[in-house]
Order: sequence, then C-alpha cells, then structure tokens
Amino acid sequence: MQVKWMEDFVALAQTRSFLRAAELRNVTPPAFGRRIQALEAWAGMPLVQRGESPLQLTPAGELFLETASQTVIGLEDARAELRSATGRQERTLTIATGRTLARTVMADWLLRLRPVLKHAQVRILTRALLDTVRLLEQNEVDFTLVYHHPALTFRLDGRQFTHVTVASDKLVPVARAGPRGEPLYLPGRTPAVPLLSYGRGLAMGRLLEDHLAHNPIAPRLTRSLECDSADALAEYVLKGLGVAWLPWSLVRADCKAGRMAVAGDRSMEIAFEVRLYRPKRRLSALNEQVWQSAARR
Repeated sequence: MQVKWMEDFVALAQTRSFLRAAELRNVTPPAFGRRIQALEAWAGMPLVQRGESPLQLTPAGELFLETASQTVIGLEDARAELRSATGRQERTLTIATGRTLARTVMADWLLRLRPVLKHAQVRILTRALLDTVRLLEQNEVDFTLVYHHPALTFRLDGRQFTHVTVASDKLVPVARAGPRGEPLYLPGRTPAVPLLSYGRGLAMGRLLEDHLAHNPIAPRLTRSLECDSADALAEYVLKGLGVAWLPWSLVRADCKAGRMAVAGDRSMEIAFEVRLYRPKRRLSALNEQVWQSAARR
C-alpha cells in the first residue's frame, strides 16, 4: 500500500475521469490506471465501476473514499505542521542553565547577542547543574551554560560535546554595609559570624563547602540559614542577617552603591569559569551564529 495510491483514488473520485485525474496527478493515463489497479489489488475488491460515464465508484469504493480522504487530509496537515515546527526550531535558541546564571551571566550575554537574536525566540530552562547536563545529552536543548570549577564534577563525552568559556566570575563573601561602608560582619574578626549558605545540592553550595573545608585560613562561621536561591540570600544579606558568598556579578552593584561590603580579602574569594557546552554535530544556522559569537568573546 502506497500513500500516492490513496491520493490517486481521491483525485479520481473528484474528477470522475481517469484522463483528468491522471493530468492532475502528473502521470500518464496508463500509469495512473495501473496505480488504481494496484490499489484495488491491495483492497481485494473493485473500487471503480468501469465502462460508465461519468465514472462511478463501487459501494466498496464509496466506503473507502471517506477513509482515503481523511488519511490524505491528515497527512497533509501533519506535513504542514512538521514544516512549521521545523521553521520555528530554526528560529529558536534553547539553553539550559542555573537560576543564578540566568539572572547574571545569561542576561549580559543575551544583551550582546541582540543583533543575532533579532528575529529569534529564546527559551531558557533553569535547572540544577546535573539536570542541565542531562538535557543537553538527551538533545532537549541546544546549549547548556554552567559553572566550571575543579570541585564541580560532571561528565560529558568529549567525542560528542565541546565547550567555550564565556565568562569568569567569583563567589565573594559579603555583608550588609555599615554607616561608614564597613561590613556589618567580618569573618575572623567579628565573633559568631552567621553564615547564610546554599542548599548542599547546588553547584555554588558545593563550591563553598569545598572552599571552607580546604582553605587553611577559613574563618569560623555559625551556620544560621540555608537557601537554594542566591537572589534570596542577597536579600538576607541586605537585611543584615549574616554573611553570604555570592557571585560578584550579582552583588557588584550593591557593593558599589554602599549597600553591601566585601567581608574578607582575596583569599576568601572563590574564582570559577562559566562555560557554554554544545553538541559537536551541526546545529541550526541561528545556533551556529550564537556559538560563533560566544567563541569570539
């Protein structure tokens, strides 16, 4: 059974003429007749009453016409939808990243990409680190934007995926600023400094745990609060609830405005990279442009 036989039969039913139907289907009349015969052989019974003018369908042909028409229309609709979806995909950029990166590095990067993304739709999925990697591996996103640091381990097959570094950032201990711009809490000098920390499953939480565990001059801190949102921790710092290690890209403006103050020297900072990962296979023209823009950083 071939779909074109159904299309031939629908054309024959509409024109009631082998000659006109053959012209519509762009085949010779003998070839068209053979295709109708092949359809009847598949059905196991005649579908057309030959020798009558205008041409008539058999009762079986009338019954089959409804199925054939619905099938042809359904297939045409499906093809149109696929073409439309393919067009949308060609104009869509889909990135998986963390919530804080979406708020900081991703926002700055999108601003630089505006000329490339002028007619595109951008979809940003915020997930935990390992979930962003899984989405890339399962071909559900075009790119993933993630932190990179020796304390953060995940596996992406180097034969299938590649990356480029798009930014550098650092976690900086900050506290609410006092009247003269000094930090309200200063680890190592202020007793019982309350630590506002991340959920331990978060990438930044793992960075901070590794830093405090392996830094020989890490100060003594009292864990007072744990949260899985860097934005929320920044608000808690501004309320004077304690010290938090926050991305510099997130708190730079508050520090420069005197609302926050850095609570420690450079030995207390945790530097990391932000990397953009992609499959090595060819992507859409839009996504290849995005990649080239990232690689020229």
